[in-house]
Amino acid sequence: MEYRYARFDPDLAHLREVFDKLERIFNELLLLTDGDVEQALSHLERIGRRYGWFNERLSIDDFRRWLERRDIVRRTPPTGGDGGGLVLGPRGERGLRSQALETIFHGLLPDARGEHRTRAPGQGGERTGETRPWRFGDPTTAIDFNASFRNAFARGGSLRLDSDDLEVFETEHNTSCATVLLVDISHSMILYGEDRITPAKRVALALCELIKTRYPKDALHVVLFGDDAQEVALADLPYVGVGPYHTNTREGLRRAREILRRARSANKQILMITDGKPSALTEPDGSIYKNPMGLDRRIVNKTLEEAGQCRRVGIPITTFMLTQDPSLVDFVERFTAENRGRAFYASPDDISSFVLVDFVRNRRRRG
Repeated sequence: MEYRYARFDPDLAHLREVFDKLERIFNELLLLTDGDVEQALSHLERIGRRYGWFNERLSIDDFRRWLERRDIVRRTPPTGGDGGGLVLGPRGERGLRSQALETIFHGLLPDARGEHRTRAPGQGGERTGETRPWRFGDPTTAIDFNASFRNAFARGGSLRLDSDDLEVFETEHNTSCATVLLVDISHSMILYGEDRITPAKRVALALCELIKTRYPKDALHVVLFGDDAQEVALADLPYVGVGPYHTNTREGLRRAREILRRARSANKQILMITDGKPSALTEPDGSIYKNPMGLDRRIVNKTLEEAGQCRRVGIPITTFMLTQDPSLVDFVERFTAENRGRAFYASPDDISSFVLVDFVRNRRRRG
């Protein structure tokens, strides 16, 4: 192995530290601008000039070139009347997911971390501290020799092992899980100047990175629901935005159930992030019935029916409600009772921690 050494340059080290901090702020601005690199850089420049981050020694152009050299952003070639521009590169997308995961897990309690465990013992995972008699096919690495020799001595007064003396450590069986994350993109997610879509996207990005790095056998699907519902690729998450939509919760659940029906995993679940009441319904002919005033009984009943259908096929729903309005709390409690799932009421600042804690814990089930 070859090592190369160079003189430590404190100015260069300081500049790298500044660039790293600017990148973190840049990532946050990317979430707010739905992945628009040029717009995020424009906001960063205005903020930087206001607080003195940029001067004659360091400009926004220096930072832009640094992003390009590291392949965090890429310049698209001009096409037709388009002069080209900067877009996120694969490394930038990974950095966005990694920062979201780090931000969310920073607020978790140490004991909130978990694995994909079931109550059923198996041959993989961590040891439980319990032992059982050896069975044909058990790996030799699982043998508890202390307990085995004790059995041999108790049986014949010697340390000659017999197959009946062998004991092996129990281990927790790890299982995979298929999850559909439902994200509300109705207009209420940015209503009255309160941004709720950004933390919802941060959660989705963090879940994506969690699965890619720690649970590679798992499947995560993201479904956006407004007037209707559609699945989006994980790579499209940074670019998700809110539209002038109503909230078709039933269609989102129906689409999620259809995705999970095709999944091979033993464990299936739906995580739904929303801040409003169901206000739209897809009719049999494909038209959308909408009623934004109050809780429409017909829309509510159809949504509750879908929650019950998910329960009957073994799909629990965890609802994260970004409001505590009494009428909506009453609906969510009825919805949760129908599905026998879970519900959390949180502010946008708390939603990230709630989702990942529950995502990990909800996977401790029989596979």
